Amino acid sequence: MRIRRLGKADDRSGFHSGQPDLDRWFHRFAGQNQFRHYLGVTYVAESGGELVGFVTVTPSMIEIDALPPRLAKRLPRYPLPVLRIARLAVSARARGQGVGQRLLRFALGLARRTATDSGCVGVVVDAKADAQSFYGRFGFEPVETIEGILAERPEPRPMFLPLSAIPQAAADSYAETKAKS
Repeated sequence: MRIRRLGKADDRSGFHSGQPDLDRWFHRFAGQNQFRHYLGVTYVAESGGELVGFVTVTPSMIEIDALPPRLAKRLPRYPLPVLRIARLAVSARARGQGVGQRLLRFALGLARRTATDSGCVGVVVDAKADAQSFYGRFGFEPVETIEGILAERPEPRPMFLPLSAIPQAAADSYAETKAKS
């Protein structure tokens, strides 16, 4: 399996994760968000010529008051730069093969690289209910939502992983994938 940036010529129409919202976004909007609006970058996992997963990342920020006190106490009292995992999905056919873990580790490696290149204190993801345990296994912790909660429907739960908790293995995984590109 190889992880690389989404290309303009990539055919995304055959990708199906079983999550209609994610599939629709990947099919219709991933390209324009990356190539026209420059809102984020999508990386795809490719195996045997087939796209088997993707992760979209974007620069973002987190308010210091949203972090757990033990994480916030050593940080400055202003909005902090983070790498946001905007979307992550694995094709239904590739589920259970470690594709999601590889994509997440790749994104964590990007965060370490971003910290060195331009500043980043960690990674934020808005995890849907069925994905919270996945991110929790990697050390992500729920953070406070300061505004924007709707009681009528379950919203994704913001979760944070500080840069210090990102294992060096993630950075090595990112570097290894980039070297093969």
